[in-house]
Amino acid sequence: MQGFNMGRYVPPELEGTTSGNRLNKKRAPGTLRKDGTQTVRFEMPFAVWCHTCKPHAIIGQGVRFNAEKKKIGYYYSTPIWQFRIKHAACGGYLEIKTDPKETAYVVTDGGKARDYGEGKDRVREGEDGLPILTPEERERRREDAFAALERKVEDREAVKDNAKRIEELYRSRERDWEDPGAVNKKLRNTFRRERKLRKREDDATESLKERLGTNIDILPEAEQDAQRAKLVSFGSTNVNAPNGTGSSNFLRSPARQTVKTPSRSKSSSAVKHSESKKDALRRRLVGSTRAALNPFG
Repeated sequence: MQGFNMGRYVPPELEGTTSGNRLNKKRAPGTLRKDGTQTVRFEMPFAVWCHTCKPHAIIGQGVRFNAEKKKIGYYYSTPIWQFRIKHAACGGYLEIKTDPKETAYVVTDGGKARDYGEGKDRVREGEDGLPILTPEERERRREDAFAALERKVEDREAVKDNAKRIEELYRSRERDWEDPGAVNKKLRNTFRRERKLRKREDDATESLKERLGTNIDILPEAEQDAQRAKLVSFGSTNVNAPNGTGSSNFLRSPARQTVKTPSRSKSSSAVKHSESKKDALRRRLVGSTRAALNPFG
């Protein structure tokens, strides 16, 4: 465009005789100054927190600035450069320098690099890092890497199997609930049957408690008790047995039998006679039953 040179206005009568920067007494970007500084285009290598902003604001990675570049030292023969940039949002300055030793950038003033959780130092092989590995150690680590890769392959196969099983379960569920009305009807019928069964069991338990005249909770019938009861069979009824030794006598309800408790004034012979009667009753009961386990043992 006529009248412009390097972005600065140059009158037509002076065009070709001078530059826009010289005419406006400005230094071109990138020109080295007498103090050793120069203006360059600098791009943020990572996100940085600006401490001048209140509250602290973050400058995203890749944001570009006109930075003042300056050489501040050497790492062996490699120059260390410092970049001073101005944050337009708050007017504060940040200083970032190169770190040839770690091949990284370091924020030295005005802010702080964002912590990505990767740790401050990166482990490298060589100086100030891991020792230099021998060929044998490298081969061993390579084999370990292959072993880890094989484990990853096995894990992927397990994930595929699990996914297949989950898919089968989903299909089974969809098949079972294809007709929700029929399934609900089946569930209701099952619930009604179980409810009636529980009602009969509760009524039988209450009736037994009324006959026994007790309020003690009666446990439900156990399978083990039913099996033991099947192993017991009583002898035949003998009404003509002397002294009432028939099974019809000792299997009577305890309510019809009256047991007299001996008084303290009775003699020891009466106590012995009562004990002998108990032993005789126990012997008759054992002799009249046939069981796999002695209930009095």
